[in-house]
Amino acid sequence: MLVTNNEDLAKRVRLLRSHGMTTMSYQRAAGHATSYDVVDLGYNYRMDDLRASIGISQLHRLKEDLLKRAIVRSWYLDAFKNMDKVIVPFAANNEFVSNYIMPIVLKDSTVDNRDRVRESLHTKGIQTSVHYPAVHQFSIYKKYSANLPKTNYLTDNEITLPMYSKLKLDDIQYICDSLREILKSEH
Repeated sequence: MLVTNNEDLAKRVRLLRSHGMTTMSYQRAAGHATSYDVVDLGYNYRMDDLRASIGISQLHRLKEDLLKRAIVRSWYLDAFKNMDKVIVPFAANNEFVSNYIMPIVLKDSTVDNRDRVRESLHTKGIQTSVHYPAVHQFSIYKKYSANLPKTNYLTDNEITLPMYSKLKLDDIQYICDSLREILKSEH
């Protein structure tokens, strides 16, 4: 789903979503058009009706979900204030953002340590992930060789903690207390 207030971009996306065709099959079936032309190299990016219906339904909940995520983020930030072994990227940001993930970076760590911390959190029932690997380390870019030690450090020591609007303060306290306990035992 794409939302824009740029009419030119909207027209371009509508064209490319359906193979670059000037009219959609439903327009032809409804008698609104009888032919079409392919004027650009496009894609088959049409959404089926079921997913479109779910998407429209979810849009009605979006603002409330984003506001709840902002609260969850604030709980995390409060919990991390006294945790000196954790960096929260963009912790000082006050802009309204989606808060779709909750990344942290371990201080003075290694990738092996990060993986042990993640495994320890997993044993406590806390699911984590890693966002995002360093682009320059993907196979397709290796031939361009880059020495990016800060990028490598961040991507090797980042952990993405649970982030969704239904998290409760008790959940955040459990996650952060568990992390604090694990980090004490790691050093």
